[in-house]
Amino acid sequence: MSRIMNTDVVSEIGETVCISGWVNTRRDMGKIVFFDMRDRSGLLQVVLVPSEIDDASKKNVGDIRTEYCLTITGVVQKRGEKQINPNIETGAVELLAKSVTILNPSKTPPFELEDTSKVNEELRLKYRYLDLRSPRMQKNLILRDRVISFFRDFFHREGFIDIDTPMLTKGTPEGAREFLVPSRLQAGKFYVLPQSPQQFKQLLMVAGVERYFQIVRCFRDEDQRGDRQPEFTQLDVEMSFVEQEDVLRLIEKMMIEMIKICTPGKRIQEIPFPRLTYAEVMKRYGTDKPDLREDTNDPNLLAFCWVVDFPFFKDTGDGGWTFSHNPFSAPKPEYMDQLMKKERISEILTTQYDIVLNGYEVGGGSIRNHKPEALRAVLEILGMSDDEINMQFGHMLEAFSYGAPPHGGIAPGVDRIVMILANEPNIREVIPVPKTGDARDLMMGAPSPLPQKRLDEAHVQIKK
Repeated sequence: MSRIMNTDVVSEIGETVCISGWVNTRRDMGKIVFFDMRDRSGLLQVVLVPSEIDDASKKNVGDIRTEYCLTITGVVQKRGEKQINPNIETGAVELLAKSVTILNPSKTPPFELEDTSKVNEELRLKYRYLDLRSPRMQKNLILRDRVISFFRDFFHREGFIDIDTPMLTKGTPEGAREFLVPSRLQAGKFYVLPQSPQQFKQLLMVAGVERYFQIVRCFRDEDQRGDRQPEFTQLDVEMSFVEQEDVLRLIEKMMIEMIKICTPGKRIQEIPFPRLTYAEVMKRYGTDKPDLREDTNDPNLLAFCWVVDFPFFKDTGDGGWTFSHNPFSAPKPEYMDQLMKKERISEILTTQYDIVLNGYEVGGGSIRNHKPEALRAVLEILGMSDDEINMQFGHMLEAFSYGAPPHGGIAPGVDRIVMILANEPNIREVIPVPKTGDARDLMMGAPSPLPQKRLDEAHVQIKK
């Protein structure tokens, strides 16, 4: 007999069915025993009456405890009026067991699984496979899947192509520290794990793709905080022959549709999203990530806004310049002449735009410099020599010399978006297997030492 999900039994009254899952709770009422069985669809009450179950099953029942993995065959029957549980989807029915098979016993879990939110986080992360059995974490996994599935459907409908880009790439200065990967075949040389597919997606625009997107894993070797992880997931988007307004309009449409489909119980405070300049938000709120909610105690209120007109460069304090977001952005058109002449650098505004939700930056992008001389001017303002420019960005400058189209894009953060929609305090609650605050994977025991042979093969020597 084929297994069915717990919530499907409600339409099988009077039929014999087979379910599989875990014992959520066990209740002994004299000779009669009740199990609340759990699978990913929800809970189902199972009744075990000695006279109804086969002899082999009778021997098993006394041993079964919570979190045992079972298969149960039985007859679906209506509950009495007074026994109906309105709090679960299967609350009007129960399964009268005929046979019970123990697929695997379970040790006593290190914590209660009903609500793990109050459990020590390091303990939860060590036993993440148990933590993820809890209803809240299952709900978060399902929401994450719905959001990502929506993104893919939306961009395919809009004519975008899903293209994956390399995980082993070249190190370039883009703002964050990169993870290094030593090359075994090219002694003394290194790949890095990409901070983002920024250069690849721009090169795809040169390749004539025109509309690219990807649900991509990114890596940054940074100090951690609640909404950051060493590896994270972003929705990466790039479009050719567009201006800023085209990108903002598309992403705003995407966000509105996503909320309606994935979290219909939530309400967007203002449509269209307010647009505020960087100078305006810093003066009014003291941050470029303002929380504009009228009621911050309302868990279903979502306040989006766009922040635009960022300064392109910021003073390093020692007479030099660095970029405010990334070096590939274009200036606003009225500042292009200033950029090319490298004049009044502090006044130059960029086409950078951030989308902010409830006090979090959930995405950032810009219109890019698509002409090699404009990108070179930016790199020169950053203080790079010709040799440094050619070594680190020569491939981009050459690509832009082959008829590169004007292009721009954005990269919303999947983890932050799901975190906010799930009303969770940090992104670790919506990432299936996150790292701790000091970047350790407690479940797998990573990072870990390697045998000397492996280090020798990779031409790596550990500095004491």
